[in-house]
This record gives sequence, C-alpha cells and structure tokens, in this order.
Amino acid sequence: MAEGKGTAAPMWLVALFLSIFTFFTDDHVIAGILPELAAGLSVSEALAGQLVTVFSLTIAVVTPLAGLLLSHVARRAVILGSLAVFIAANLAATATDSYAVMVGLRIAAALAAAAATPLIFASTAELAPPERRGRYLSVLAIGVTGSIAFGVPLGSWIGTSLTWQATFGAMAALGAVSLLLVALFLPATEPSAPLPLRQQVRALSARPISLALTGGALAIMGSVMLLTYLVPYLQGVLTTDDGVRGLVFAVLGIAGTVGVFAGGYATDRLGADRTIRLGLGAFTVVVLALAVVWWVRPVPLAVLLPLVALWGALAYLSSPAVQTRLHQVAGDLTAQALALNTSFGYLGIAIGGALGGVIVSRLGAGWLPVATAITSVLALALITLAFRPPSPTAVPRGAGHEQGAPQ
Repeated sequence: MAEGKGTAAPMWLVALFLSIFTFFTDDHVIAGILPELAAGLSVSEALAGQLVTVFSLTIAVVTPLAGLLLSHVARRAVILGSLAVFIAANLAATATDSYAVMVGLRIAAALAAAAATPLIFASTAELAPPERRGRYLSVLAIGVTGSIAFGVPLGSWIGTSLTWQATFGAMAALGAVSLLLVALFLPATEPSAPLPLRQQVRALSARPISLALTGGALAIMGSVMLLTYLVPYLQGVLTTDDGVRGLVFAVLGIAGTVGVFAGGYATDRLGADRTIRLGLGAFTVVVLALAVVWWVRPVPLAVLLPLVALWGALAYLSSPAVQTRLHQVAGDLTAQALALNTSFGYLGIAIGGALGGVIVSRLGAGWLPVATAITSVLALALITLAFRPPSPTAVPRGAGHEQGAPQ
C-alpha cells in the first residue's frame, strides 16, 4: 500500500489499532466495576471476576483456531462482522441482570474478538511497507498493552460516575466507531493461503518463541491476579475508601501508559533484553512492597499511591521489549508469532483471573501481591532463557537471523 512521505500513521492502521484496543479493553473494564457488577448480577465479587476468565479463556482457545479456519475468508468482511457481533453483545449486556446470560454474552463478545484478532495482525503485516512492518505491528501491541492500562480506569470511571450498564454501553459505542473506521479505511485484500500447520508448530515450538510466549503469559497472569481484585485489596489497606478508587485507577492507567512508551524508549536505548530484566525485576520489588503494605495496614492514600504508580509503569515497561524480541526471532512469521502472543496473553489473563478469585476467597486479598511477585520471577527466568543465544539448529525456517543478537 503506497504511502506519502510523512510519518503519520495511515488511517487503516488507526482503524485496526482502535479495533484491537476495543476488543482488549472490553475484557479489562470489568475489574473497575467489580463491586457494582456483582451487586447488579446478585453474585459475589469473586464470581463476577470470573467473567474476565470466561472472556479471556475463550479468546486464548479460539484465536489460533480462527487463524486457521478463517484464512480463506476475506479479512475485511470478517473484521466488520466480528465488530458487529461485538457491538450487539455489549448492547445486550446493558439490559440483563442474569449472571448466566452475562456469561453467554461475554463468550459471544470474546468469539468476535478471537475471529478478528489474527486477521487484524495478518492484515497489518500484509499492508505495511516492508521497512515499517515491525513498527506497524508494534502499534497493535501498544493497543493491547494500552487497553490494559486504560481499560480498568475507564470502566471504573464510567461505572462509578454512571452505572455498570453504562460501561458496556460505552464499549458498544467504541466498537461502533471501530466498525465505521474499518469500513471507511481498511482496503479489501485477497485472502492468503493458510500457513501450513507444520510450519506453525515448528515456529511455536522453537525455544525463543515458545519460552517467551510462556514467560509473557506468566507475567500477564501475575498482573491480572492483582489488577482484577484490586478493589478488595484497596478496601483492606486504605484508611478510607471514600472517593479514592477512581483516583487510584486513574493513576494506574496514566502510569501504565507512561510505562508503555518508556518501555519502547528503553528498548531502543538499552536493548530489549536489558529492558526486560529491568522491567520485571523492578516490578517484582514493587509488588512485594505492596504485600508489605497489606501487613502494616491501614495506610493513608499518600503512602499507597506512589507504589501504585510504580506498579502501573513497571507492569508494562517490558512489553514493547518482548514484542520487539519476538519480531526479531520470528522474522517472516512475525504476524503469526504476535497472534500467538495474543492467545498466550489471554490465557494468562484467564488463569490470572481464576487464580486471583481463589486466592481472595481462600487466603485474602493480601496474598495477591505475593503471588504476583512469584509469577514475575518465573516469567523473568523463562524469558531470559528464551533469548539466550541459541544453536543454529534452533532457528525455524523463515525466522529472522537476529536471535542471538546481544542486547
């Protein structure tokens, strides 16, 4: 696709970025309205939190399958159809007070997201100029991480200012804007031949990709455990909960956004591997500090807020670095590797939401930071091992040649 000499992103990329951002945000908004949603559906907060698990697990399982089954279908048509289903599911969610119906609607929205996600990555890889392909795919990655940073604060602000139903209405509206932009600006492309299953398995099973995907999923799992049940944690540690929840989530969202961009800058200046070690190492220290805060509770907001800001920034600092390294090791399979990264990320979100609910119910919210620290250490170990210089035989055919590049 021809572009001008300017550096502005093409509108089709803006449309796909907003679509990815919308799909991912829809998963995370629930954490910000957990008490209100639980009351509205007449269930416990732990059970309401499982709506995150249902959504994420559906995407984790269906996304790789959708990439295979829909490879012969026109991408633009699938993305538009998925957005239409997504809008309908969220609109219906504004009109139900049944937990069972809400579960079904979350599955419907997740199926729509799962069908569109791999085709969004593939369309971006195909439409991008070769010299900008990695950067364009990184834009989608920022849409993913940005959705986590903004999703909870957005849902909390709308839910507490209006109603929890308004949160789902806002997601339907965001989906409608995405659909309009895709319809106007995304070019129609010919479906590509499906990637041979053997080649996909080979790329996934190679040490750098498989370990990095697993480590990334663990890192996300740890963050989501604490993020999904942050409200019970806040209620336990703060001297007062009056009017501060929205502020905490706003600080978390702003810090997360800063962390994404700081991670990109650090990746360019320090190298991806150093950024990953710095980000996950410092993140572990901060969440352990949050565990200490629980044991000395209650504390004033002035003590907790700086830790929340550090947590938000560091939680996303290493994400651009991991995306960059996956692009380096995957080479021609970048789109597939990033789509698989999406699937593994959602699997981490699903497990994190489920495990967080168990921890809150059985041990209490104070153990969430401890569990998050443990998963962060495991993630750092796996990602470090993934990107150690491999032997030449470990490089999958068609992959990039930068696997062993020192960072």
